[in-house]
Amino acid sequence: QVQLVESGGGLVQAGGSLRLPCECSGKISNFNAMSWYRQAPGKQRELVATITSGGSTNYVDSVKGRFTISRDNAKNTMYLQMNSLKPEDTAVYYCYAYRSGPLRFWGQGTQVTVSS
Repeated sequence: QVQLVESGGGLVQAGGSLRLPCECSGKISNFNAMSWYRQAPGKQRELVATITSGGSTNYVDSVKGRFTISRDNAKNTMYLQMNSLKPEDTAVYYCYAYRSGPLRFWGQGTQVTVSS
């Protein structure tokens, strides 16, 4: 069973940066796509960014220009670099991986809190 483990969350002031790694127990090169989602209190889970096996990326409009998703197949790790953080970025951030079949995997989440 594949496991995804997020880390790197914490408390940061507005304008600051965080980098979230998502470590996979298996080969991430086997996934068609990997994504970061987030869920703020009282809100639905939101897709933040996606990276495909070919390296194509997509972002929700609210994070474009501030967040960067990347993957290191050699380390079996995906990252979310978050810059210029805003209080509205406060949420639990989840790692997600998809493989045709379909097979879907979620991490347990990491809390990001941005203070004003």
